[in-house]
Amino acid sequence: MKKYTLEIIVFITGACVMILEMVGSRILAPHLGTSILVWTSLIGVILASLSLGYSWGGRLADKKPSYTQLGKIIFLSGCYVGLTAIAKTHLLYFIQFSLHDLRLASLAATLIIFAPPSVLLGMVSPYAVKLKMQTIATSGATVGNLYAISTVGSIFGTFIAGFYLIALLGNTSILFILAITIVAVSLLAAPKNFFFIKILAVSFFLISISLNHALRLALQKKGVIDIDTDYQRIISFETTDKKSNRPIRVIVTDPYGTQSAVFTDRDDDLVFEYAKYYRLTEHFVPHISRGMVIGGAGYTYPKDFLARFPKAKLDVVEIDPGMTELARQYFSLQSIQNEPRLAIYHMDGRRFLNTTAERYDVIFGDAFRSLYSLPYALTTKEAVQKMFERLNDNGAVFVNIVSAREGRRGAFLAAEYATYRSVFPQVYLFPVSDTRADEMQNIILVAKKSPQTILRTSVNKDLQPYLDRRLADWSPATPRPILTDDYAPVDQYILQTIL
Repeated sequence: MKKYTLEIIVFITGACVMILEMVGSRILAPHLGTSILVWTSLIGVILASLSLGYSWGGRLADKKPSYTQLGKIIFLSGCYVGLTAIAKTHLLYFIQFSLHDLRLASLAATLIIFAPPSVLLGMVSPYAVKLKMQTIATSGATVGNLYAISTVGSIFGTFIAGFYLIALLGNTSILFILAITIVAVSLLAAPKNFFFIKILAVSFFLISISLNHALRLALQKKGVIDIDTDYQRIISFETTDKKSNRPIRVIVTDPYGTQSAVFTDRDDDLVFEYAKYYRLTEHFVPHISRGMVIGGAGYTYPKDFLARFPKAKLDVVEIDPGMTELARQYFSLQSIQNEPRLAIYHMDGRRFLNTTAERYDVIFGDAFRSLYSLPYALTTKEAVQKMFERLNDNGAVFVNIVSAREGRRGAFLAAEYATYRSVFPQVYLFPVSDTRADEMQNIILVAKKSPQTILRTSVNKDLQPYLDRRLADWSPATPRPILTDDYAPVDQYILQTIL
């Protein structure tokens, strides 16, 4: 085994780098979201750090080529990862509330949390090459073999993290396991140097894993659920609704929004005001036999729909089975999971639109609840065209958009409005709150397939207050281009919304 010590070291450290990068998105998500801006910072910083590590590692290896020195480098990286597991939450809260520009915040977070261990781990491969090098004649083969093994390790780390670890373990536990693994690898490189300190570090991280697990169990007993699914990190907890002063349970997947909520004393109404605008369905589409909801979350609106249309069927497209399971245990799906009129599809909303042969009277686009992980593939003209094709002749689409009405913060609304107008003959906007036109809010977009004019009054007095909020003859002061699969700068528009 001693013959292949360096090969084992570069394989494991290569795997650890990619596991660190994969779990990094889950660490950042509750504080900064998962938009392309965050991923850009994460990937860019880690690549830059590895490049720096390659350079420094090669230079240091030329000056001090020893297994002892290599062991120190690996040990330091393991300790930093372990300390990150302990301090990350407080650090990210500080960054979240100190830096309001998402680009700066994500760069700062990734530089502090991920750059140092990535630099140190990047130093390993060139250092190992120096130790392995025996003759100039075989130098090319030595370099190629070690870097190939390191890359295979990175591939292994990518798959093991993406397919198993993240969904199986919490991100804090994964960081501690990484720290223990890296420190153990340092023992492999230099077993006699600082042996007691390394064993002490491993013991500390093992105890930390146990304490972290105990903390998660204690939080669960207090009603706080913190889970990682194959698609996202989900946090759910109980709080009080400010408007009604009633107890609610919420779902949170990013720092600036609540994705779903349900009253815990009686599940007798919708918590979010924007969801009540979906009840305008009976005004825009009086006769409904089948509907579709893209984005199930807590399944609060699906329950409301099935209650209001007792003969209608509803297809809910929710990409995340973990979200559905949470809704089944704690939210509105509890009471409707055995309803034969309800069908749940765990797949991407755009993929469902592309493949389904069903026709619908109404489609609800409720997948835009999170500003920082907005599924841009559902915003484009091609997606809107698919919705148009899946509707019956008198059908309508309801979409919840988080945006300002005017100004630079209204860029996303302007682009999405133009996109729907390019497909549907009628498009209406209903701002949910009375906030200023240049401030962010929920806005309900309704697109009607039929060109027949919709009345502005309703025989249902409960619906009239919602109809009265319709924006008359609205057009954006600064028009934006139609969003397409080829060009959809959604993340840039959202960045303008939140700054």
